[in-house]
Amino acid sequence: MTTTLLSVFSAILLIVSSLSSLAGEIQIKINKKYLNFPISHAQDRAQMVFMANDIPDLAVVIRLAPSDPDYWVFKDVSDLQGKVLTIRYEGSQQALSQIYQDDSIAGQDSLYKESKRPQFHFTTKRGWINDPNGLVYHDGEYHLYYQHNPYEREWENMHWGHAVSKDLVHWEELPVALFPDELGTMYSGSAVVDYENTAGYNQQDKPAMVIAYTAAAPDRQTQCIAYSLDNGRTFRKYEGNPVIDSKDTWNSVDTRDPKVFWYSPSDHWVMVLNERDGHSIYTSKNLKEWHYESHVTGFWECPELFELPIDGDATNTKWVMYGASGTYMIGNFNGKQFIPERGKYQFTTGSIYAAQTFTNMSDNRRVQIGWGRVKHPGMPFNGMMLLPTELTLRTTRDGLRLFSEPTEEIEQLFTPLQQWTNLTSEKANELLVVWNSEDCLRIRTTLVLSHATSAGISFFGQHILDYDLNGNKVNGVFYSPDDMTSMEISADIYIDKTNVEVFIDGGAYSYSFERKFPTNGPEGLNFWGNNIEVKNLELFRIASIWD
Repeated sequence: MTTTLLSVFSAILLIVSSLSSLAGEIQIKINKKYLNFPISHAQDRAQMVFMANDIPDLAVVIRLAPSDPDYWVFKDVSDLQGKVLTIRYEGSQQALSQIYQDDSIAGQDSLYKESKRPQFHFTTKRGWINDPNGLVYHDGEYHLYYQHNPYEREWENMHWGHAVSKDLVHWEELPVALFPDELGTMYSGSAVVDYENTAGYNQQDKPAMVIAYTAAAPDRQTQCIAYSLDNGRTFRKYEGNPVIDSKDTWNSVDTRDPKVFWYSPSDHWVMVLNERDGHSIYTSKNLKEWHYESHVTGFWECPELFELPIDGDATNTKWVMYGASGTYMIGNFNGKQFIPERGKYQFTTGSIYAAQTFTNMSDNRRVQIGWGRVKHPGMPFNGMMLLPTELTLRTTRDGLRLFSEPTEEIEQLFTPLQQWTNLTSEKANELLVVWNSEDCLRIRTTLVLSHATSAGISFFGQHILDYDLNGNKVNGVFYSPDDMTSMEISADIYIDKTNVEVFIDGGAYSYSFERKFPTNGPEGLNFWGNNIEVKNLELFRIASIWD
């Protein structure tokens, strides 16, 4: 934490007079925006309960530091101004006394400037993030909700964090949108805008945003809904929750991650829900009463189901179903049943998991954001979101396939540096030396192999592209180009401070991984392989989204 000790202790002293201590309890009259909590991973987790004006508000587990915190986390308490907040804690009482309120979060002066903070991927200010949730476009804003532990950089205490963007690139993190309750913690789900007022929540001409989510208790996962009339900032949970409780039907705790959308041919809502061994389909007229329709086996977690035009032809479409791992099926959907036409394929691998797509986009694009399972050691945050990509269905030699490429919006971040053509690998490496100090870089290149053995690009010794034409593998994963005998491969590579994303041959295959700095490899960027030609090489500097 770079906030001076003097300012921290001054802030603590300011609230000491408003604290009254009992055994395991403090009371704070809220007059600032944030509460700051010291965290130490040397401490065991202990339960903390918040009471607002003697009414139970929230229960979490936290590793409060009695001294020398590893980092600080915060809770936005601006909605509790003037109220007395009672905090009960089952852990160290000395640690409890270190909590203080302020109008800034601890470490505000270094926020987004931390040594391992990704510069063009979304990360949360503090704590853990995983699955993207509730991706929806509404009233000029893209909403990104996400699985979030605000109280630690590891998984626990699942809330829905919230960020908004006007352009899919620059994100503003807002207060937490969904909190654990008596039904459980808040697992993944989706968001829709109820234009037809099917759930009855609309006010005058203001349509409600409705979210479907999983409430996760230790022995049961149930599906619930909540609605918002302030453009997704706050939600009121349906008093009749849960709307689906299917544990007994499936004899499994694993019933989660509802994806909801409107199916206009039949004027009903569709929910795709992961249940035990695959994705179930439910339908509803009002978002509250759901009817089971069918089931497709072979997927795990975070379902998606959407329609895409083939080769851009809106009169010729197919449906795509996928799960958290990036495998997908192409087929037909009649509003109640998805019928796959062929086997499963995979269009993306690596650190990406639990990707979801935006609903309600005005231009009908299908845009996806995935969770990047990338650790950030020593940082007060963990996990990240990967680049937004547009999904398209294209005809290939092997039939229809799903393609994924970064959206056009991110082009605003790039400044061209250099472009060369028809280089030897040795000449390319010589030209790249001057750019090896760049923290964030985009590389667009086409390689021509002279042999069927592997060749590619490394970055500080880490293979960011390793193409083996003989084994038809890219970085160890089977990949066959549309032209089976071509010796060429193209790659669009995005290097951030802690991760790398690579899009092969116009999005036919993509992968992502954690960026490392091996000590036994060459410095910076380096082409390698037996007598390869660098047919094209372009470099771009990437601007920070936090500036």
